[in-house]
Amino acid sequence: MATIRIADPIRPTRSVASSSGVNVGGVYPLRAVSVDRRSLPSNNDQERQSFSTPEDEDSGLRRAGDFKQKQVFSGKMLLWLAYQSTGVIYGDIGTSPLYVYSSTFTNEPSYKDLMGVLSIIIWSLTMMVAVKYCLVILRADNEGEGGTFSTYSLLSRYAHITKRDPREASLVKMERHLTTDLYVTNRHIRSGIEKSRFLRGLLKTVGVLAVSMVMSDGVLTPAQSVLGAVQGLNVVQPDISNSVVVGVTCGILILLFVIQPLGTTKLASAFAPIVIIWLGFNAGFGIYNLVMFDASVLRAFNPAYAFEFMIRHKTDGWRMLGGVLLAFTGVEALFADLGAFSRRAIQLSWFCYAFPCLLLAYVGQAAYISVFPAAYENPFYQAAPPGMLYPSLIIAILAAIVASQAIITATFQLIAQVMKLSYFPQIKVVHTSKHFHGQLYVPIANWLLMIGTVLAAAVAQSTTSLGNAYGVCVMFVTFFDTCMVSLAALIVWGRSPYLVFFPWLTIACLDGLYLSSALEKVPDGAWFTLTLATILTSILSLWRFGKEQQWAAEVSDRFPTSHLVKTDREGNLRLTEKYGGETLSNIRGLGIFFDKAGETTPAVFSQFLGKLMAAPDVMIFFHLRPLETPSVAPEDRYAVSRLAIPNCYRVIVRHGYMDEVITPDLASLVCEQVKEFILKSSAPVPIREVAIQRDQDDEKESASSKTSPTAASDVEKDARDRQEKASRDLGTLEHAFSQQVLYIIGKEQMKIKPGTNFFRKALLEAFFWMRENTRNKIANLRVPTDRVIEVGFVKEV
Repeated sequence: MATIRIADPIRPTRSVASSSGVNVGGVYPLRAVSVDRRSLPSNNDQERQSFSTPEDEDSGLRRAGDFKQKQVFSGKMLLWLAYQSTGVIYGDIGTSPLYVYSSTFTNEPSYKDLMGVLSIIIWSLTMMVAVKYCLVILRADNEGEGGTFSTYSLLSRYAHITKRDPREASLVKMERHLTTDLYVTNRHIRSGIEKSRFLRGLLKTVGVLAVSMVMSDGVLTPAQSVLGAVQGLNVVQPDISNSVVVGVTCGILILLFVIQPLGTTKLASAFAPIVIIWLGFNAGFGIYNLVMFDASVLRAFNPAYAFEFMIRHKTDGWRMLGGVLLAFTGVEALFADLGAFSRRAIQLSWFCYAFPCLLLAYVGQAAYISVFPAAYENPFYQAAPPGMLYPSLIIAILAAIVASQAIITATFQLIAQVMKLSYFPQIKVVHTSKHFHGQLYVPIANWLLMIGTVLAAAVAQSTTSLGNAYGVCVMFVTFFDTCMVSLAALIVWGRSPYLVFFPWLTIACLDGLYLSSALEKVPDGAWFTLTLATILTSILSLWRFGKEQQWAAEVSDRFPTSHLVKTDREGNLRLTEKYGGETLSNIRGLGIFFDKAGETTPAVFSQFLGKLMAAPDVMIFFHLRPLETPSVAPEDRYAVSRLAIPNCYRVIVRHGYMDEVITPDLASLVCEQVKEFILKSSAPVPIREVAIQRDQDDEKESASSKTSPTAASDVEKDARDRQEKASRDLGTLEHAFSQQVLYIIGKEQMKIKPGTNFFRKALLEAFFWMRENTRNKIANLRVPTDRVIEVGFVKEV
């Protein structure tokens, strides 16, 4: 039977100081603090686990399930994921045998040149994909998520390199190796990055730029693969016009994006047989050509042929690498799609099927070209065994069409990642699977990507034009991955600097060699993807800049309720002296305040009291806490706490992406949870527990005193007091609910401070425009509109 295991996110480790929370019966009552480590001494004593004590009852409860949980699969479920990953991830890299040799050679190759290029292809696939990505980079996941930006997020959990939204900082599982547990070099690298504003900014820019480059290539990849597939019809019908080819291509592309809402599981399950058959054809053709033509090309597994080729051709050989790198374009999708499939599933599908099939494909084509050198222009079709031309043409077209799925899925993953770290506005993300939590669909991204891809195909009209713009961004991303994961090896994994430096140097040299060769494409078309990546990076950075200014402006809102309201001798509520000291009048009914943070005082509450000088009979701070799981069990869904203000409660609702929370009967649901909390709080305390509490200051007291008549009477009195208070609280709650229910929502308006310089003002105005056009609207709340009160307030930045 297949099993799914959820890894424990709070598992303590010997050498890591974690600030994610203290486990007390599965509940995390203390708010974790991310220590500003730049101000810490370098000694070990200052780097231990650190928490702030609750200032009052305002602190929101934390549970283990609130943190991102990594899914680990085994058995049949792992095999099923490996099967799905074959249908999504290897469409791009798997269709490379169609054009690698024709893109590398410009005329008929000699046997030596053929062996040299084949050796480079073999070892590029081995080093760049099998070793670098499958064995190393895939391990640098951030709680199961992959991609360059996820590695940056991983680094930010182990080093103080980024600012976080104060409302969400306590929900991030922060970890940090103790100074004495790190090598001296690693320690200096971590400290240097934390202290250097430039290095922190550089890491952030690299992470954002990598995301932008993958998405930029995402505009070209579907157009390139589908257009190339449709142009393959010229093999059987040479007189097909170019306008027909482009029209059919655009139609297929639109259909490809229209079916994306079906979800990754359904698409991958449908596409997997196509890719599996395609790779099987390549492997079979390769074995046939080796047997029938020239098995001596197997000697190309000796890397000496690759070195000899580069030494002999020098500059020309370096230029030819721009064609060879097409053999592993799409490798970035292995890492970016990690969250949808898991590391073990990808490794299983690559090493057990895709890798050997691709090796056989390139070796078999080389065996045929060695006998018929002119076949380099179209080796796949010309090297097809007798009678297999038409079947191979059909499956090649289908494989090229589904090759786009890898980059489309990766785009959805990356957008979800940048939203979590506040680099992009919150837009709709649809989870398409109850079993695999990382399988996503982002509607607006899907349609924008469709428009860009169709326009690219219509404007370029040929794979040659698109090919000139393709590949440069891929090489930038693979180089960024090399550097980011090397830093993770030092700071997160704590590896020896010698064990990290020399492999990094080897792989970085390979990346640099291919990247420098690919940069020759910039004047011929690669400028388009680099320009698009720059624009996307600017948008992401602008949003992050604006959010950081917003957080700074909202710092003054973070205080406990006891700093805002107090009870006077007559039992009336009044503002504290700091906020005017006025007595608050009474509003009949129940007020539900929508709370964004789930801790301290909601800004909408302080603004409501400050403007109206009145408070409802009963006040409830309502906070939604979305978790990355399909559903949350009813017994784990609600957390209720009593605050310092009389008749004031906080209700935290944990919900999964399949749960429906905001409904017209929301008030009834909230009241029921508060009632249950009041009844539980009135339960009598066992006599023995009270006696132990009374006797803790006198250790010499005899054990019998713990159950003395005095202690028993005190307990009975305490029980009566609890029940009387609970009865009063329940009566107040029920009366308030019967009067009226108000839903109070805040609307924050941002304003630029006077005297702000022109450049900063322009950036903030652009952020304000994005914010106003992407913010959640009240219409999205399924509560009675006539019961909603919106409180507006202004923050200066």
